[in-house]
Amino acid sequence: MSAPTTAELLALDRAAQDLLFRAARTANTFTDEPVTDAQVAAIHDLIRYGPTAYNGQPLRVLLLRSAAARARLLPYVSSSNRAKTASAPLVAVLAADVDFHERLPELYPHRPQARDWLSDRPARAEQARFNATLQIGYLLVGVRAAGLAAGPMAGFDAAGVTREFFPDGRHEALLLLNVGHPGPDASSERLPRLRTEEVVSTL
Repeated sequence: MSAPTTAELLALDRAAQDLLFRAARTANTFTDEPVTDAQVAAIHDLIRYGPTAYNGQPLRVLLLRSAAARARLLPYVSSSNRAKTASAPLVAVLAADVDFHERLPELYPHRPQARDWLSDRPARAEQARFNATLQIGYLLVGVRAAGLAAGPMAGFDAAGVTREFFPDGRHEALLLLNVGHPGPDASSERLPRLRTEEVVSTL
């Protein structure tokens, strides 16, 4: 009897594996088909179960739909990312809520003192950034689960975007995300991936 294949060892069926990972690509062009609020809500309803420290859930998502909002963003976007950001059906600013600890009595109720553990702002900001980034990974997979393509971008002035869209100082912009249905020539040739033996070691 032959050994099971990689696909057979996973609980998801092959089609779901391909949708979320193997066939999914970062998109650089999009069609003009809109991304609806209902789709966004469905994505969040799926990915909100991803783990975060203290169940803090610091990720905050600002959707830029209007031309005016997009115009405020574009000056902070690198030249190589500007055209695709201007034309994407939906652009999301992904940010960390540095004051996420204020919700811990609600989100981590069995440890009501947890909010006080995070009274130091620099340490709390580091926690917020780390856990929001973890949530972003789940968000990218959630976008793919909705049959959409994601185009994450770090090529932007994060400090400038934070000042422009989050002037209260509570949030820090981490990543920009273009979302939509992929357009013509949306992706370049897939680049190599490391093999398991290059990544995984055992003690």
